Amino acid sequence: MTQLRPMRADARRNYERLLTAAAEAFAAHGENASLDDIAKRAGVGSGTLYRHFPTRRALLEAAYVDRIEALAARADVLGAQLPPGEALVAWLDELCVGTIEVRGMKALLGSAVTDGSGVPATTCGTRMKGAASRLVTAAQRAGALRDDVDAVDVLRLAHGMATASELGRGDARVIRRYVGLLMEGLRA
Repeated sequence: MTQLRPMRADARRNYERLLTAAAEAFAAHGENASLDDIAKRAGVGSGTLYRHFPTRRALLEAAYVDRIEALAARADVLGAQLPPGEALVAWLDELCVGTIEVRGMKALLGSAVTDGSGVPATTCGTRMKGAASRLVTAAQRAGALRDDVDAVDVLRLAHGMATASELGRGDARVIRRYVGLLMEGLRA
């Protein structure tokens, strides 16, 4: 069994600078932000970027894994505080707001809802599916959500709502309206 060596201090600094630069660039320019510009902002060469993050998706996920983890944890908090149907609505609202506020996150939500053909599962996608699944199952058990809906359906619809909300000013009022319309159609 091979032991992974801890990162050298300079490598760790480069890694952290790349994550900071990537989060800023993805937030400003979306998932297609220039990787060369990210490396320049971080003060490293492109080779260093690719050594740490071999793909754009790997960099995107690393830049936002903390936010995704927080959204997944939020599902559990809301699930404990609110009735199941209300918890799902509140979480979808927060999820859509988060994907609009941080433009690169919509791509991670998209990776969570693909059909799996050729797209490897990501940590972020797995966490989002798990959070959605817990809320969907609880809402179905409480009779607040149709039985023929699954977590991926809800995440795909949330992805669509985030896209539609961007077209309609992208503010919280528009998002709440779309979440309300969605839940009317999904109600048991």
